[in-house]
Amino acid sequence: MATEPDPWTNLAVNIAITTFTHPMGYVKTLIQVGYEPIEPRIGKNMFFRRSLLLPGFFKYAGHIKQVDGFFGLYRGLTNRIVASVAGSATAKFASQKLDEQFPTDEDEKTESKKTGKVSTKTFLMESAKMTVSHCCGAVVSHPFHVVTARVMVQFIGKETKYSGWFSPYTEVYHENGIMGFFAGLVPRLLMDVLTLWLARSMFHIFNNYLLDENMTNAKEIRNYMTAITGFVAGMITYPLGLVSTLMSVNESGLVAGSPPFSPVYSNWIDCWRDLSERGLLKRGSSLFFRPCQARGAAFTAHPRTPLD
Repeated sequence: MATEPDPWTNLAVNIAITTFTHPMGYVKTLIQVGYEPIEPRIGKNMFFRRSLLLPGFFKYAGHIKQVDGFFGLYRGLTNRIVASVAGSATAKFASQKLDEQFPTDEDEKTESKKTGKVSTKTFLMESAKMTVSHCCGAVVSHPFHVVTARVMVQFIGKETKYSGWFSPYTEVYHENGIMGFFAGLVPRLLMDVLTLWLARSMFHIFNNYLLDENMTNAKEIRNYMTAITGFVAGMITYPLGLVSTLMSVNESGLVAGSPPFSPVYSNWIDCWRDLSERGLLKRGSSLFFRPCQARGAAFTAHPRTPLD
């Protein structure tokens, strides 16, 4: 019988992964808001063709390190760890309560472990429970996500407005009131829910109706499809995450969230429309082989500030 994972081990792993991946998240956030401190150069894209490319992760991270030092790559890490831990703990607690109220049939669980297949009824029930638990986690962790994004984008204007342990939270309240802590929450919830349902639906259809269980490598194929469906769903819903990040820093009192660097958006739909019109809904989706669009939207739409 499988033992319950040690919660402290899970916590340590969660913090370790968050810390390790933080520099990539930091660079991604700066790219998402449109900050391009390094001029694009001619290079080879993923198809080995010469094209105009924006700097990839390593060159971008090198610029941050040059300006702020090595530990500058971990700007906003504490708030991000708190967001990750708070969100995970809330989602797990909600999931446990939902399992108690709406338990899965034991025969269905046994069959699922043997064949990996579940009935459509169980699929819908489990997906609904996961939706609720994910949304609970997102709502609880979002204020920390807002602060994390604002702490990160201070790099653009060399500001210190959101520095410190507790002052960033008072600054959010001072600038935007209580609703400032939930700026960008709606597109984030939509992203989480749509990603969850798209990924699970694609996997359910493939696993139940396309995969032949008699194949010798059925288990390996199932594992590959789990990763593939998650990746595809994430790419489809990526623009919602981008909009959420931009709304988190919008009207924050920082250079990155104010004209002329960034437009002021009345709501997340206004932000979506603006990005769509400029062809920037995928901005930041790749940290490597970043093409500079022919019309220059990805680079010239948000030029460097006078402080660069």
